[in-house]
Amino acid sequence: MHDLTADLLAEYRQLADLCATLSPDQWRQPTDFYGWTPWDEVAHLLFFDETALLAVSDPAGFKADMSALAREMAAGKEISAIARHRFSLLDGDALLTLWQERHEALVAALAAMDAKERLPWYGPPMSARSFATARLMETWAHGQDIWDMLGREREPGPGLRHITHLGVTTYGWTFVNRKLPVPQPVPYVALQTPTGEEWVWGEPSKDDFVRGPALDFALLVTQRRNRADTRLEWAGDAADQWTRLAQCFAGEPADGPPPGARGSQR
Repeated sequence: MHDLTADLLAEYRQLADLCATLSPDQWRQPTDFYGWTPWDEVAHLLFFDETALLAVSDPAGFKADMSALAREMAAGKEISAIARHRFSLLDGDALLTLWQERHEALVAALAAMDAKERLPWYGPPMSARSFATARLMETWAHGQDIWDMLGREREPGPGLRHITHLGVTTYGWTFVNRKLPVPQPVPYVALQTPTGEEWVWGEPSKDDFVRGPALDFALLVTQRRNRADTRLEWAGDAADQWTRLAQCFAGEPADGPPPGARGSQR
């Protein structure tokens, strides 16, 4: 868990450093992700980092909190509205300070766990390794929304490897979540890193593959870019279906942005 949690902390800190530069107006400027502002993005991360910390430290308390959240959502409240209400008294700077406290504590708690230890979450229990990877992916994806809003490119951090691996291993989930048959064969994936390395999964194939920049693949599977706006290449029916629907995160089936857009839009 040491390397993984160190990478998770690096992603948290990179986003926190960016948010520390935001002006009051920028904190309230809409992003392309459902029109959420940076304040909304950080409040969302804070909400689930708090519940994640509860899952690690007090599983019974987490389950009670999860039931309360389910009741609110069953009553018609969206998670974004629930998070806004919980942190409504905090401005951007105060929200950032609280989020930093919570995610630093969460990383420390996860680092002390065995990678295979099971934790309760929204759905089936997860291993500590999967749990930490999911928090990393969530932080990276919502951080991308803020980078995009600012019109700035970010340097890929150490979390990129974990996100691309998650994107590959959730191939089947993309289709099962939509109640669709999982197309075969699973495409060969070959991704180039910013440092010139190549990360590969599966058996090499000239007929069924996805290849291209690792960053573009991460943007695709987190649904921050349409495949038409990436430098990815693919071949085969399975790869064509996958790159059209790819979703590496849990929850209801979601659609990525249309060509030319960044982030999910309504």
